[in-house]
Amino acid sequence: MTHAADHSPVLERARPESAKPKQPRIGFEGAMMTPGLILLAALSIVPFLALIAMSFSHVRLLGGVSLDLVGLRNWARFFTDADMWMSWLRTIVYFVLTVGLEMVLGVVVALCLFRVLRGRNVLLGLLLLPMFVAPSIVGLLGRYLTDSTFGLYAWVLRSFGYSGDILGSPISAFAAVVLMDVWEWTPLIALITLAGLSSVPQSVREAAAVDGAPGWMTLRYIVFPAISNVLLVALLIRSMDAIRYFDIIWVTTNGGPADATKIVPVRLYETAFRFFDLGYAAAIGLAMLAFSILIARTFVRLLDVRGLTR
Repeated sequence: MTHAADHSPVLERARPESAKPKQPRIGFEGAMMTPGLILLAALSIVPFLALIAMSFSHVRLLGGVSLDLVGLRNWARFFTDADMWMSWLRTIVYFVLTVGLEMVLGVVVALCLFRVLRGRNVLLGLLLLPMFVAPSIVGLLGRYLTDSTFGLYAWVLRSFGYSGDILGSPISAFAAVVLMDVWEWTPLIALITLAGLSSVPQSVREAAAVDGAPGWMTLRYIVFPAISNVLLVALLIRSMDAIRYFDIIWVTTNGGPADATKIVPVRLYETAFRFFDLGYAAAIGLAMLAFSILIARTFVRLLDVRGLTR
């Protein structure tokens, strides 16, 4: 009888609300977001799964799209393709040069702008203009400025004794596309860095100046540690974009001369839409995705470590 009484409906109703298991509730906001989240997941997951299936298949386009499974043939070709490894080497060099120059120049420009008291907004507006230009337009502008017949930069270089075609030589063409990318995206780094500099307490900088600390010591021990997380975020943003950059190179050099500027995104485009080897292109795309995730995880881990140490 005691056992039956313990489970009576009266005692069940007498239990406090906190003892009852809580049922998860989506809520009004969750219910409103659910259709959009489902659609977003479908638009992301379904193409990703299709890409994985294509990387293990030979894709036929005649008479409708069909997949013929070929196992690991596309991946074996990817790891044994010497031209692909050269493209990866060019991509890494392009990535290091563009991101490195943009970070250095962006920080320097931000420090200079931070010291300007009058006309800072005007200078900042002029500085940000390249960032709002479409990359394809930047490529067209760079191609005309480096033209060996009427280009302004070609004329300036001829006055210094350089008579070659800028986009016709492998080294100069690679340097040209790197500098075009740097010209367009250095303002973004400067803008992010300037926002970080504005968050450094004025009292700390004034205390360092009163103590007689030189400017370089203030930058090294006060300013840079304070904005290090901001710089990491800027580095992450530019790294994700530089890995898959395509527009400027395609408009200016089309991957040439002699494949000197054919980085992995350009080779991916040619493989997929010029040679229609979609299975091999899917393998290249998945490798690029893995590389991007690796870079992103590295920077996010650095941010987590710095957040834990503070």
